[in-house]
This record gives sequence, C-alpha cells and structure tokens, in this order.
Amino acid sequence: MLQALIFDVDGTLADTERDGHRIAFNQAFAESGLDWEWTVERYGELLETTGGKERLQRYLKEDQPNYPLATDAPTWAATIHKLKTKHYKALIQAGSIPLRPGVRRLIQEAREAGLRLAIATTTTPENVTALLQAALASDSLDWFEVIAAGDIVPAKKPAPDIYLYALEKMGLNPADCLALEDSQQGLKSAAQAGLKTVITLNDYTKNHTFSGAAIVLDQFGEPDAPFQVIAGNAGEKSYFDVALARSLADSP
Repeated sequence: MLQALIFDVDGTLADTERDGHRIAFNQAFAESGLDWEWTVERYGELLETTGGKERLQRYLKEDQPNYPLATDAPTWAATIHKLKTKHYKALIQAGSIPLRPGVRRLIQEAREAGLRLAIATTTTPENVTALLQAALASDSLDWFEVIAAGDIVPAKKPAPDIYLYALEKMGLNPADCLALEDSQQGLKSAAQAGLKTVITLNDYTKNHTFSGAAIVLDQFGEPDAPFQVIAGNAGEKSYFDVALARSLADSP
C-alpha cells in the first residue's frame, strides 16, 4: 500500500528553470563582471547536466574554454553558484515563480490522507526552502519528513543516490512510495532506486523519452482544469489525486 510521495522540485513543483534558475545564473554572471548570457535554448541543452555547479563547469569547458580562471574550475563554479543562489532566492521571494497547477492541492490531499511526504532533488537546500516557504506555506518545510537536496549524496541524478538516501531516512521500501518527476534524468534516478514514477512535462522536458514511467501527464491538473495524459492510463480521472496515486502504486 502506498505510504509516501517523494517529490522532485525544479520543473515538478514549479517551473523554476527557464524563468528562475536561468535568470539567476545570468544575474550572477553580470555581478561577476561577465558578459555571458544563457539563452532559453542554451540553458535547455545545459539542463542535460544535473547540478548547477556541474552545469557551470560544462559551460566553461564548451563555451568559454579560454576564460582565465584564477582558481580551479570547481572552486570558481562554487563561487558563481553561491551568487546565483542569492539571486534565485530573491526571485522566489518576490513571488515570480508560482507552483505548478495541482501541486498545492495534491500536497494538501496527501497530508489529509496520512501519506508521508519527502523531497529528492539536486537543487540546493536553500533553494528548496525559499520555494516552499514563499510559494507553498511558511511552515511547509515541516510537512516533509525528509528533504534530500544538493550535495547530500556524492552522485546526482540520474544516479539513484538521492532517492536511496530518502528511502533510507524514511525507513521505507521502494514499493511503499511513488516518485513525482519532470525529466528523463529524474525518471532514471527514481527507476534505478526501484520507484514507480509519475512524470509531469514542462517546456524543457516535453520531448524527452519516458519509457518505464507509471504515467506521463502534461500537469497534475485541477478539477476545473484537467490534465492531458501523454502516456499511461488514468482511468476516469481528469486530475492527479491521492486515489490515482494509490492506483498507480498498486498496479503491476
């Protein structure tokens, strides 16, 4: 029987990538005196690499190979990433990035139904805190039993480490849980940890391949704003709720 929902953050809880993280990276570049700008298209390519610091190092290698570093690449990336986090938190606190449709309702329904909640993400703990407190509720951090985020594990998605960490901390088996993701990397991570996975697409992941997902939706949907089922079977449901989550978890 389903006991817990484990949520990814970026792209799943909110469309944070294009108009959040990307903008914040560009602001960090400007603050550092760099005339670099990550376009919507280039950022979409860089998202194939999980982790902001890792993304920065890839960009440096591929797009700015002659940039004179005063230190090693990981240290440089960590410095830029710290600035980026500051700008990202400011965007979140300004209310620029709302939750995706159905997210608030689903979390509230899950809590009322007694399901346990957790986070499994590659984004930093600071980013998770900023988003949850600004977009969900001031006390929402307490709603999640485990917040597995950032560098808490050595290998980021698509490695299964972050999900395995969350499962261990909750004392649950993969069969007890359902993962909620938006990307191919996230699906691979959850699948390798043995979790069934619900996918909600966004602009950056709508063309990804999601073979093996329990169901693929364009969004969680609302009673008055139904989702579109891209792959899988939602039965008579028109929006994602606890009953559908339990049905998917219990299906072969």
